[in-house]
Amino acid sequence: MSTTFRSRITARFGRSYLARIQKHGIGSSTIRLLPEDLLMLLRRDGLDPVRQLAGARAAAPVSKVSLPFGMDAWVVTGYEESKAVLGSAEGFSTDFAHLATNAGVAATQSPGGLGFSDPPVHTRLRRILTPEFTMRRLRRLTPRIDAIVEERLAAMEAARGPVDLVHEFALPIPSLTICELLGVPYKDRDDFQQLAMDRFDLFGGTTAPFGAMSASLDYFREVVRAQRAKPGDGLLGMIVREHGDSVDDEELAGLADGVLTGGFETTASTIALGSLVLLQNEDVLTRLRTDDTMTAPFVEEVLRYLSAVQLAFPRFAREDIEIAGAVIPRGDMVLCSLSGANRDESYVMDDGRFDPDRTTPAGHLAFGHGIHRCIGAELARMELRSAYPALARRFPGMRLAVPPQDLAFRKLSIVYGIESLPVHLS
Repeated sequence: MSTTFRSRITARFGRSYLARIQKHGIGSSTIRLLPEDLLMLLRRDGLDPVRQLAGARAAAPVSKVSLPFGMDAWVVTGYEESKAVLGSAEGFSTDFAHLATNAGVAATQSPGGLGFSDPPVHTRLRRILTPEFTMRRLRRLTPRIDAIVEERLAAMEAARGPVDLVHEFALPIPSLTICELLGVPYKDRDDFQQLAMDRFDLFGGTTAPFGAMSASLDYFREVVRAQRAKPGDGLLGMIVREHGDSVDDEELAGLADGVLTGGFETTASTIALGSLVLLQNEDVLTRLRTDDTMTAPFVEEVLRYLSAVQLAFPRFAREDIEIAGAVIPRGDMVLCSLSGANRDESYVMDDGRFDPDRTTPAGHLAFGHGIHRCIGAELARMELRSAYPALARRFPGMRLAVPPQDLAFRKLSIVYGIESLPVHLS
């Protein structure tokens, strides 16, 4: 069999394989076709990465994973190695066209925004957004974030029986905050909550996230048109007033979608998982309730320890490039495990315990690294620093309403989370 013919056969079966996943989703039979070296990046044992991840990192912090039908990817699990990949915009691309080609979808389905673009497009768009995410401008949201947290605490206190911290606390806080930030109607929050969550669920099929992106962009196109006609006080209105037609409607909708994607599900999952940490560490809950100086280190340890965003956006090598002795060929896909990097003992000695008193070097990768580092990192910190102490003070005696083993965590999701967290508040 000639090499050319073999390549054609491989490509044909590869397309058939992708089409089957797109139609039926990732079920148990499909999962069996995927290598464990890839799936382990998305698995957890409760709040901890699976043990295989640490073993893989110790063996080789950069390793090749053979996907079905001759497709390859590179998995990066080390801290310094992940920083090297994430920090090199010259060596690696995040252009959506690469991902679309590998996923078998049309490049025209690109959501735009910062995450799936390279310089110079990325540079121009980030320059537009950056002023809106300075601490000076974000401080205007502080009273509203505190009020949102207080409203949720009051609503939970008034409820009868156990309360689900995921749906009554963790989800509404970032949802309402993003409504406030973007200047969109609160009445729409349930719809775009679901849109944001759908794109991270791999069990919906490989094209399900792209469908969620498309629906979200359709929604934001309508919002942008309304803001063009009558600019409000939110981020979209500010950009319209300050930049006018130099930012077109598609770009502005993509930026808004990126803010939703990066700021809703990630923060909601972190609030929920961090609340579970508090329930598991009564001494930490007490200190957080009584000592204001505990808030900042607690939040940073939560971010590092939990690493709710398990994988960074896929990168694609622009040229043959060497990382930690491994030569990644031009065009190959690279996946950086943020949960693996943040537990790397070359970065921080980690014995699996949550410890807000540990001496941790600055620079955890919970928000990524390099030009694609999450632009809303400080907004997320503001929400976490408001939510956790307020929860600890209002309900110092809260406890799980179900046995720990009955908690259901998300499976094979890029953003790790917990489905529900029922608690007795007193």
